[in-house]
Amino acid sequence: MKCPGQDTQYWNEEAIYEATCPQCEAMVEFYKDDTTRKCHHCGHRFVNPKMDFGCAAYCQFAEQCLGTLPEEFVAERHNLFKDKVAVEVKRYFKNDFKNIRRAAQTGNHAEELGRRTEGVDMAALLCSAYLLSVVYPHPHGSPLYEVATSTQKLDTVAARDILQKLGADKTLISKTTMLLQSVFEETDAVDSTVEVIRDAHLLTELEDALKQDRVSEAEVADIRQQIVTTAGRQAADELFAAVDR
Repeated sequence: MKCPGQDTQYWNEEAIYEATCPQCEAMVEFYKDDTTRKCHHCGHRFVNPKMDFGCAAYCQFAEQCLGTLPEEFVAERHNLFKDKVAVEVKRYFKNDFKNIRRAAQTGNHAEELGRRTEGVDMAALLCSAYLLSVVYPHPHGSPLYEVATSTQKLDTVAARDILQKLGADKTLISKTTMLLQSVFEETDAVDSTVEVIRDAHLLTELEDALKQDRVSEAEVADIRQQIVTTAGRQAADELFAAVDR
């Protein structure tokens, strides 16, 4: 059965339309199932501005259905995959609402910091942020903002299983697993993606601590000092300013 959205028998007069080339502003004709078209005037190829890629963000048969996907969409498709990871993490924790909430907090912080930091692999970052609580669940009575030593071994099997279950490609699984293994390792060779997920984790700890008023001024200063990215420090300052200490 062909996807109804791509079957021409379901098309109407709005299935063929014109779009303005972003390079030369010439009008380019698109069919609704065109992923990209080349401008006849300047030769620039650009993504169909009206095409709904919603189902393709998740469907494993997207390329067979829509043809070769544009690079811009492939990158966004990986970013959107984190939504499926977030849902699966909720299923994994079942009634463990503390870790569900922490996973969501870390994911939100990571997304915000990642968009404001250069050189970040957003797809692996967002998956890792949500899966961090799976491989390193919150230990009761132990502050997570104290970075684990290099001898701490994280169990990434559950995280890998979740990604495989959701149909993640091998590259994304490999990058996410490596990132999760690197989060709490003490090493000088840290890339920006690792720095962002560390900072997102610290911001989650800081946010919880400030809400419960269970940290001293010295501990707050210590957490702030561990945050290394510019975006992370700005976010931490915003958290401090929001609390009347």
